[in-house]
Amino acid sequence: MNIKKACETLVKEKAPGPSPSFQVFHIIKTLELISHALVGRGKLAKELGIGEGATRTLIDRLKDEGIIATSKSGCFLTKRGEELWKEAKKVFPSKVELEKSKLTLSTYNFAILVKGKMARIKLGMEQRDAAFLSGAKGATTLIMKSGKLVMPSADVDVAEEHPDAYEKIMSLLRPKEGDAVIIGSADTREKAEYGAIAAAWTLLNNCD
Repeated sequence: MNIKKACETLVKEKAPGPSPSFQVFHIIKTLELISHALVGRGKLAKELGIGEGATRTLIDRLKDEGIIATSKSGCFLTKRGEELWKEAKKVFPSKVELEKSKLTLSTYNFAILVKGKMARIKLGMEQRDAAFLSGAKGATTLIMKSGKLVMPSADVDVAEEHPDAYEKIMSLLRPKEGDAVIIGSADTREKAEYGAIAAAWTLLNNCD
């Protein structure tokens, strides 16, 4: 199942009616939340940080696509939804919160491991812009190249320049050669997480 195509289909405008007020990162977060336990609409709206109307639309679209089902206790993943979440986890297997440091851009910071996508990164500008458009302050892009975790925009060896952040990233995310690590930064935890997801999303193509 193609995670990119599935999610982008869900956020497309469907006539008649207005464009949905949720984005791909809301869908990824929804799948993550529901994968752990049954979640009601009110709690989902609170966790996502969007209105109940937008949450209702999101739930309806996920149901229409056979990704979730609902009961009196809340929403849960269908078999198709479970398969979609497994595909997402193959590409984005790990996500951790990082403390503020000279490597990060703001108070709250989330790092996401993106498997095998180093070749799709140029200088990290596309990832920075995607994070900014999601509401974050920006994103820091790192790659595992020749056994080192580096910033491609400045060829900075993170182990040398930011040893504390390096140790946490390596111990929690365990990037391998050819992997990328995207750090979303913002003034709130929610925006930092969405910024990381939005930035990481730019590394996928329609074959993923």
